[in-house]
Amino acid sequence: MWYQALLSRASDYAGVFFVGVKTTGVFCISTCRARKPKRENVLFYNDISAALAAGFRPCKVCRPTENAFSAPPVVEQAMALLRTQGNVKISDAQLRERNISPEVLRRWFLRHHGVTFQAYQRMLRVNTAMQELKSGRKAIETAYDSGYDSLSGFGYTFKKLTGRAPTQRAQVILIQRFTTPLGPMFVCATENGVCLLEFVDRRALETEFSDIQRLFDARIIAGENRHTRQAEKELGEYFAGTRQRFTLTLDTPGTAFQQHVWQALGCVGYAGVSHYGGIAAQMGNSKAVRAVASATGANRIAIVIPCHRIIGKDGAMTGYGGGIARKKWLLEHEAKYQQSAELR
Repeated sequence: MWYQALLSRASDYAGVFFVGVKTTGVFCISTCRARKPKRENVLFYNDISAALAAGFRPCKVCRPTENAFSAPPVVEQAMALLRTQGNVKISDAQLRERNISPEVLRRWFLRHHGVTFQAYQRMLRVNTAMQELKSGRKAIETAYDSGYDSLSGFGYTFKKLTGRAPTQRAQVILIQRFTTPLGPMFVCATENGVCLLEFVDRRALETEFSDIQRLFDARIIAGENRHTRQAEKELGEYFAGTRQRFTLTLDTPGTAFQQHVWQALGCVGYAGVSHYGGIAAQMGNSKAVRAVASATGANRIAIVIPCHRIIGKDGAMTGYGGGIARKKWLLEHEAKYQQSAELR
């Protein structure tokens, strides 16, 4: 089935599988325009990390790590509608009037955001309403402007999503999804800064979501703010090779020791490497190797707090939450652009 989808360039299979081509060493998505390989020369994978781990590199024609997860035109159209309609509810009937299938949207949002399109836009509307309430607007005015027929209905949804009534000051964690050359990432941010930045397939992601909600006593809802937008911008520049230092504002709760370790990790410069023992010695306690390893594992800010630059003392690749294949790619990426900068 997957091979036939590859031959027919089936767009509905983009991101469902990844195909490694043994003769070229690249992996592709179903819609790749390159010449189709013979069946005996391909291997199929369920996700990007598996294809990378097998030694395949992203195809430069179809760019699988980016395009497999980019929104199809119907989703882009719906998102544009959300931006222009503001905080007004968009019904299924209104979507159909614009030839947008509510069923297609539902499936795409469930797969890529874990919620339906209607649930996603409810979160956006509540986030907008919360900002208006903080600015001093009355709850009843905000409720009607958000498309609710009654204050009670608005209050119920607001409390369900934020854990607080509209009359109480609610703290939420906004989550935004964006694509990178190594696959999609989630960025979470409070009003004070970025509190999580991870690849969406990280195994411990659900635990990390639970941790930040507990630590901030806040709910995670879909939305964006200046911190999430800045994260997407700076990560895009990093992957393009034009940024070596990040200026993001972080909001990362942790113990004093964890904070010390994360700060030390940040001192491992672009294209540089260190190891747990080196970080421990830098902190003035060479015996705290295991504690350093534990604190490094508790880091929830991938790439910006560069735990991918921590390798074994013998130079071997050690564990990484995003996967060893991604770790190797990131180190090679930095080495390439560092060398280019030195030659200029």
